[in-house]
Amino acid sequence: MHLSRSTLRSLSNRDFARLGADEVAYLRPVLLNGALAFSIHAADGTPIGAAPDANLAAAAIRQHDMEPMLVH
Repeated sequence: MHLSRSTLRSLSNRDFARLGADEVAYLRPVLLNGALAFSIHAADGTPIGAAPDANLAAAAIRQHDMEPMLVH
């Protein structure tokens, strides 16, 4: 999908958050029960899962036909 600059500038915060929502999920390192883990979030920031390491989190995302992105 290609959006023009003027289209991107006119998007609301909510619309921008939904952009790519069904194509991308984000990984974020977190402490879970005192151990390093990776939380998985939808493009709009909604938490949708967690995994003990980044590789497992990325695999879970790909199983749902989305592309993983790392947030740090």
